[in-house]
Amino acid sequence: MSIDLKQSYDRLFAYCEGEDFAGYDPFDGLNSVLFQFTPLKHIRIARLALLQAVKRSPINLRPLLGVKKGVNPKGLALFALAELSRYRATNDAAHAATAKDLLERLMNAAIRGKAPDGNSTLAFGYNFDWQSRNFYAPLGTPAIVPTAFAQQALLEAFEVLGDETYLNAATEICSFILSGLNRSVETTDEICFSYTPLDRTEIYNASLLAGECLARVGALTQNSEYLDIAAKTARFVIRRQRSDGAWSYGGNDIQAWVDNFHTAYILLSLYRISGEVEELRSETFDAINLGGGYWLAKFFLDDGTPKYYDNEVYPVDIHSAAAAISTMCELRVIDDRMLPMAQKTADWTIANMLDPKGHFYYQKRKTAVVKSPFMRWGQAWMAYALARLIETKG
Repeated sequence: MSIDLKQSYDRLFAYCEGEDFAGYDPFDGLNSVLFQFTPLKHIRIARLALLQAVKRSPINLRPLLGVKKGVNPKGLALFALAELSRYRATNDAAHAATAKDLLERLMNAAIRGKAPDGNSTLAFGYNFDWQSRNFYAPLGTPAIVPTAFAQQALLEAFEVLGDETYLNAATEICSFILSGLNRSVETTDEICFSYTPLDRTEIYNASLLAGECLARVGALTQNSEYLDIAAKTARFVIRRQRSDGAWSYGGNDIQAWVDNFHTAYILLSLYRISGEVEELRSETFDAINLGGGYWLAKFFLDDGTPKYYDNEVYPVDIHSAAAAISTMCELRVIDDRMLPMAQKTADWTIANMLDPKGHFYYQKRKTAVVKSPFMRWGQAWMAYALARLIETKG
């Protein structure tokens, strides 16, 4: 095992601890104090324009706009997952203690509610207003993506540490999914869940994350309803795979692009759901094999460089690198090309995007490197990716 992986992880985690796990985010432009004082905050196109301008700028405009560093629930979940992975690999109680502390902070950020049946619900949102091409989600709106990663951290903590309060919280997340998310599509054998309670989008990876949450808790608690609904989310996405193996981001014309990390999310969720729902395994593995082959062929250069799109290398994004490394660690069992490529991508990322201070840069573009150390998008994901690769190779 390359000692650089351990050194890189330790230096990265020390940097993030020094920042108290707080930082900027590519999508936090609407937290601008200046923007919030203007009537433009009520106009969709103005919100989208500002968010994209701040996100795409090669220099960090946030201090000028009054955007403050924040702690993101998804980031906390990823850091907790990273430390749980290091605990499994080392049996060092310090990693378990850090994971517990991070999970406590995560639970303090939870959005709690009640389902119509009286069951408690638990969800998580982003620490910023977010305007997508399809909908607007004010700060703190429950969203399936941060919620699903929080559940993954809770369930891994339950499995590793044996505390049933983590399983109970994960079950409350399932109550949120079933009662709080819209079903953009629902037939006898397909379901597509929305991203938030405020929209009816058909975003493939987001709906699959909802299914993954239900599958994992369904398997642990022997809840056949959860498993059945999880299977329907998988079928919905499998049946929308292109003949070449690719998946677009979503079901609308404005969501037709194909990118690296959303492809990784889809492959991983399908693999995890099929692991819990036996009836799905044959058709799911066919889809994963076809999609995984497309992913490896179209999204990585020979040296491990992670492309952003299937038809374009740049920008090389830290999120693409980290999601690829962690996904390949799990998918290695169905494709023996995965783990060697994970190592190549990790080596390339450390060589090209690691700052001397220990954090990772945001993007390598054609003409410049954007060195902003985004906490959730880059640091949390790379901590998780490096931890999983170390554990897998060890």
